Order: sequence, then C-alpha cells, then structure tokens
Amino acid sequence: MTENSLDSGLAVVILAAGAGTRMKSALPKVLHRIGGRPLVGHVLDTARDLAPAHVVVVVRHERDQVADAVLGVAPEVVVVDQDEIPGTGRAVEVALDALPDFAGDVLVLSADVPLLDADTLGALVREHRAARAAATLLSAQVDDPQGYGRVIRSADGTVSRIVEQKDADDDEAAVREINSGVYVFRAAELRTQLARVGTDNAQAEKYLTDVVGLLREERLQVAASVVSDVALVQGVNDRVQLSEAARALNARTVRRWQLAGVTILDPATTWIDVTATLAPDVTVLPNTYILRSTAVSEGATIGPDTSLVDCEVGAGATVTRTDATLAVIGADATVGPFAYLRPGTELGVKGKIGTFVETKNSTIGAGSKVPHLSYIGDTTIGRNVNLGAGAITANYDDITKHRTEIGDEVHSGSHNVFVAPVRIGDGAKTGAGAVIRKDVPAGALALNVTPQRNIEGWVETNRPGTGAAEAAARARSAQKADDGSQEAADG
Repeated sequence: MTENSLDSGLAVVILAAGAGTRMKSALPKVLHRIGGRPLVGHVLDTARDLAPAHVVVVVRHERDQVADAVLGVAPEVVVVDQDEIPGTGRAVEVALDALPDFAGDVLVLSADVPLLDADTLGALVREHRAARAAATLLSAQVDDPQGYGRVIRSADGTVSRIVEQKDADDDEAAVREINSGVYVFRAAELRTQLARVGTDNAQAEKYLTDVVGLLREERLQVAASVVSDVALVQGVNDRVQLSEAARALNARTVRRWQLAGVTILDPATTWIDVTATLAPDVTVLPNTYILRSTAVSEGATIGPDTSLVDCEVGAGATVTRTDATLAVIGADATVGPFAYLRPGTELGVKGKIGTFVETKNSTIGAGSKVPHLSYIGDTTIGRNVNLGAGAITANYDDITKHRTEIGDEVHSGSHNVFVAPVRIGDGAKTGAGAVIRKDVPAGALALNVTPQRNIEGWVETNRPGTGAAEAAARARSAQKADDGSQEAADG
C-alpha cells in the first residue's frame, strides 16, 4: 500500500461521455494528449494510484474510440455507456448500476481534469470519512468563476447547494467559490438522491450537483474542501485550455526531475513527457523534447534543439541538435549535430553518428563512426569501423529492402555507395568514390576506378560564347604566352 492507497471501500467513477464540442476536433476531447498521455489517461493513472476497489469509466460520444483507448491502458476498469438521458447525474447513475453491491465511498472525477494528483484526492477522501459526511466536494476560489457551478453556502458556512452557471441569479453568479466537479459520496445516499433528480433546468440535464441540495434537505452533512492550488482542478474544454494544462503539467514534470538531480538549463523551452525517465546528472539543454518512453542514463547530455521519441540514451552520451525516434544510443556515444535517427537505429558504446547523417533500421557497433553526410539504412556495421564522408547504403531496389553488412575494423573512402545486398569483410578497405556492388573479402582493398580522360578544347568547341569558353580561351592564351617565354629563355 502506497501513501495514497485507500481501503477496498472506494470506487472511482470517471466521467468521459461528453462531446467536447468546443475543441472543434474529430478526436474526442478526452483523447487529446498532454505530457505524452491522453487527458483520460492522466485521470486513470491518478485513480490507479489510489488503489480503489473499482474504477468505472462512463462513455458516450465516440464511445468505441474512447473505450478502446481506456481499456488499452487500463484493461482492469469497467466501461459503461450513458444512455440518451443527458447530464452528469445520469452518468454517475449508470456507473452505480455497474456496481450493484458496492456500499462504500464513490469518488467522482472528470476525464478532462488531468492535473489532479493522488495526494490531493487521498486527502479529500480521508477528510470526507473523518467528517462522516454524506458528500464532500472539492472547491476552489477563483478570480473569474465564469462557466463554473457556484458553491452556495449557508450563513453558518456549511454547503447549501451548487448552482450551475446557466441557472444562477445575479447574487449567485457573483460567488467566487466554484465547484471543481470532483466529489466523494457515500454510495447508499448517492443512489437514493440520484433517483430523485430531474431535468427541470436550463439545459434539461440530470445534474449531479442537484444531489447536494437534496442531501441538505435530508439534513445530511455536505462538506467542501477548498483546493490550495487552483491549477489542480483546471478543466480542458478548448485548445487554449489544453495548452495551458500542458504547460502546467510540463512545469511540474520538469521541476520533479530537477529536484531528482537533473540539470535543465531552460525549463521554459524543455518539454518532458510524464512517461519519460531521466537519471541523476543528466544535462538537458534548451529547446529539447524528451517524449513518450524515452529513458536517459546518468551523465548524458541532451540538446540543444533535440527531439527524442521512445529512445534509450546510454550513460555519458551526447546528443546534439538531433531528431531521433525509437533509437538506442550507447554509453559515451556522440550524435549530431543535425542527425536524423529513424526507428531501428542502434549505436554502440563510444560510437558516433555525425553531422547530416540519417540512419534507419541499422546497428552501428562499438567505437564505429559515421561522421558526415551519409545515409545508412538496413545495415549492420561491426566494431571500430570508420565510414568516409558521403557514405550511402543503397538498400532499396524499388521493390524490396536489402541489407548491407560491414565487418569489424573496416575503413571506407569518401563518397562510397554500397549497393545491397553486399558484405564487406573484416579489416577491408575501399577507395574514394567506389561503388561496391560485390562482396569484399576480409582484408581486401576494393577499387573500381577508371583512368581519367581529359578532352582538350571541349568547352570552347561545344559552349562557344559562354563565360566558361571565354575564360578557357584566356587561360589557353596565357598558357601559350608562358610557354613561349619559357622557350625563349631556354634558347
């Protein structure tokens, strides 16, 4: 049991049925991503941290897409469908129908409120139980309450009811304490009062908030816990709020890694997904993105201007101005600047992928170097290999991809093309400008150079009147004059 774990008397209901029309997107709102996960994924992670007995997710809009995403990351949860009756009250009602024998506490969360943490929710549930309340809601004091339900308190400070924005009168609309949409209810009282909730309101919906007023009518206690950090209950309804939530989450993530011993020079331009991991003494330079399941080992330096997606970076490696996806970079290796590592790239210990190099589905052995201006695809390179500038493994014949195999201790000349399938044996060497179409035995020197042929006067004959022809004529005349002077001196 973790610090935030609760007993088996807790069920979590996550509301994910809304259409999210203000996002103006074909993608359901709760599947928009921040920090490497969809919004609903963050809420599922928090629910999991509480170790509840049950988690129920209520879906409706684009239900198959949302349900598949939910079950893909949390197959243990129960997904239920909201029917044609609208409103959060109905959503919770169908969730409770999926838990007919449950008699504990029900924590209600929204799938579009991704920043709430288990510490805050654990404290809310404990406060609810300590007060023996029928319901406890999480509220916040905000400067601009527009769009939120208002928490209306009695003269003695206890919670009286919640009024939705569209149903509030002027006095109620002026209240700055807002309902965050997060509640804890005793299941029995919640079932009873939901059955009494109707749809006689401005939006003709079955409001969950109406349960609060009904509980107070029954003289049951309703408590409210005011959250200290309003950002925790920030909801996402449009693209502006999505970016605001992403920034808040990223700032939290960056700070966590800084406190864990990672040097991050410019937090404002560094983005780290919650799914990434960094070891102590990693240095992250400005304009760097460490995304998805990327793992960076101790002492590595990443950036500036670098994007790593699902990569592994070994201890002491340096990755500079690089775009890499699904790549493995060995300890003490160097990459960049201006390198492009595509999926399947594996660089060995103390290896090098240099400037303007693209790699794909290739293994580059320990100590081997691909320094500049090269494309290495579908290739296996051994240990301590040095490829000259401009190396290309021609792996595609427009139908099939073929592999190139380069053994240990191979040195190639500049501007070599290796036409796959082809194998270069251990210790072999190739000359500059070689096109290697056949296997090269171990220790051999591969050359395919033809004698150079110069056709004198070609430019003047074939490009008359051009600047090149005029320059060539001047040079020829000058050379003849020099030859004449030399002959006179010799005579």
